[in-house]
This record gives sequence, C-alpha cells and structure tokens, in this order.
Amino acid sequence: LTEVKNEIGEFCSEFNRSPEEVVLLPVTKQWPVESVRFCKNAGIRSVGENRVQDALAKQVEVTGVDWELIGHLQSNKVNQVIGRFERIQTVDSLKLLDKLQVAAERRELRQKILIQVNSGEDPAKFGLFMDEVDEMLERALGCANLITEGFMTIAPYAPENPSVAQRAFIRLRELRDRLNEDFQVDLGELSMGMSGDIREAIESGSTMVRLGTALFGARKE
Repeated sequence: LTEVKNEIGEFCSEFNRSPEEVVLLPVTKQWPVESVRFCKNAGIRSVGENRVQDALAKQVEVTGVDWELIGHLQSNKVNQVIGRFERIQTVDSLKLLDKLQVAAERRELRQKILIQVNSGEDPAKFGLFMDEVDEMLERALGCANLITEGFMTIAPYAPENPSVAQRAFIRLRELRDRLNEDFQVDLGELSMGMSGDIREAIESGSTMVRLGTALFGARKE
C-alpha cells in the first residue's frame, strides 16, 4: 500500500496534480473477505467489487466500509444492489438506468452512479459508445433518485502500448469536459486506470484508480 501510494504521488508530481485529487480504490474481487479487513484496518474507506453475490456475502462480514460496484450489472440484479452499494460505476444502458431509477424510487433512496463509457472502442468491454453518452446523460440527469457523479471506463488491454490506454482516457476526459459545458453540470468523477495503466490514467485526469494486482498480487481466477 505504501509503495502504491508513493507511486501515485510520484505520478501526480510529474503531471502537476495533487495526490488528493486521485482516490485509490482497492479491488477486492476474487479475494477472501480478509482483503477487505486489511483495507479497513489501513484506513481505506471504500473497496471495489465486480460480482454482486460475492460482494453481498462480504458485506455481511465487514461493516464500516463503502462498497463500489465496478463489474457489469445485469438488469435482473438491480433490486439486489440498490442501497447496498455506495456507488454503481457500471451503468451502461438506458434500460439499466431506468430500472435503477424505479428501484431507488420504490425504496425512497438516492443511489450514486457513474456512466460507463467504452471510450477505447474495445469490443471486449462493456460501456456506451461515445455518441450514445449525450442521450444517456440527459436521461440520467432527469432521474430524481439517481445521483450521476461522472464517468468510468476500462481501457483496452494493450500492455505493450501504453498510448492505447492513454488515448481512451483522454477521450473520456474531453467528453466529460464537453458534457459539463453543454449540460451546465459539474460531473467531477473520472474513474479510470488500473494496475497496468496508473501513470497514463493520472496524466489524463483520472480521479480514481481501481487497483487490485498492484495491492494484492496476481489475481485469482
């Protein structure tokens, strides 16, 4: 954790950013519940989980931690996640958005979300295409029970070519900036960057890096 924080600090310094601008979100998916306890004991407030059922099981065992859903959410699991996650980062369709709004309204709560964008145009990744985001944001801003805080992306996997990830990150930042101006909003969150592309993400304006391997080692499959 110390090494990762130092690395984030070095990258922020390199690109004239404050380390306080970049939140570290540990990704505890496919690791036992002890990984969440380690994070909590280290003073980390939030963790990211990919699978709904795994996360819900861990939530029973660990309290005092905010949970962020960073994996694809199937619309038939909406009722399981509403109110159980501090934020859902992977809202990637109008159908899912509408179902989240209905579920949140029914439970009389407000759910924080991020809109997932496939800014790297990777056929293997979920997320809206760039030209679909305007309509999605307009609909999201009209959902009284959803709090849209920004955007999330997963860069294409190209470890031999960091510019691929950087291009995806820059496109999302530029899209966010345009949408803020067009819709007269202030969507500050840009969740982008994982263990293999932290530097490119921070350089491109990420406000949250989602790190699993960098903290816990090779991921279990």
